[in-house]
Amino acid sequence: MSFADVIDGKVLLVTGGTGTFGKAFLRYVFSGYSPRKVIVFSRDEYKQFELSKVYGPDRYPIRYFIGDVRDKERLLRAFDGVDYVVHAAAMKQVPAAEYNPFEAVKTNVLGAENVVSAAIDAGVRKVVAISTDKAVSPVNLYGATKLVMEKIMIGGNAYVGARETSFSVVRYGNVVGSRGSVVPLFLELARSGARELPITDPRMTRFWITIEQGVELVLLALREGLGGEVFVPRIPSMRVTDLARALVPDCSFKVVGIRPGEKLHESLISEDEGRNVVRATFVGREYFVVLPQFFPRPGVLEKYGSMPKVEEGFSYRSDRNDWWLSTEDLREMLLSCALEVA
Repeated sequence: MSFADVIDGKVLLVTGGTGTFGKAFLRYVFSGYSPRKVIVFSRDEYKQFELSKVYGPDRYPIRYFIGDVRDKERLLRAFDGVDYVVHAAAMKQVPAAEYNPFEAVKTNVLGAENVVSAAIDAGVRKVVAISTDKAVSPVNLYGATKLVMEKIMIGGNAYVGARETSFSVVRYGNVVGSRGSVVPLFLELARSGARELPITDPRMTRFWITIEQGVELVLLALREGLGGEVFVPRIPSMRVTDLARALVPDCSFKVVGIRPGEKLHESLISEDEGRNVVRATFVGREYFVVLPQFFPRPGVLEKYGSMPKVEEGFSYRSDRNDWWLSTEDLREMLLSCALEVA
């Protein structure tokens, strides 16, 4: 899948650009494309320093920009001359958000509003914000702030006036091997010789996606988005017990119980949202697109009006998926992501 039309010769900026997504984004963009410049916007100078050892300004068209999405003036400065913004910055740790609720609001909610305002004022062409399954019927504060972030992004399309700026959102589930996923924990336990792995609940299911697929979803939204859409990939589900067996084939389980703020199964589209969802195919891959109920940008309804709507009562949950990963599928996926298995 080529994204030369949204990368080559363009100026791209990633908020929270030193995280898992940002690193993968740089790797993808610089692997075969020619952007005019990529700007990494984040607040941790040490992480920027470490990342610059791999992607240095002496070898790549890259600019490291210290700043916080809580600071609109700094965003305005950073967005000057930018074509596309990928908004990945967020407070993501569920317990940290619960213990520091307004800090999460400042970053995830007020930060999103700052991104919208700065993008409009600076004349950015498109903004794509990264959301999460936890924003669907949220049961923790992190998910609730990401739901509000989505609404702020979609609502931003009502404020652009005659400007070209548009805002869209992508949603996806667990990323293989990302920080905070269970994979690094299981691998660490396996390397220490453990053969009994902690499982929250043997019934638990999750959606699964590689970080490269996440990057491609964002680039697809930059290319296809007209403003107001939420793009959801059709991706497989897996059982947490199968994941454990893929990593440590001879393991046994210790059931430790579902953690506070955690769901038994994930949802990427709720039943209520399903009334506004169409099935879309782009370059041979299947996606769901949640259409805006308010403030549709010009051309949105025309573009998606001919696409098939999902069936009545549709919801997209990890336990009701029609695509499942087997233990062997999971092993192959982990190996493709350069993750060692036992």
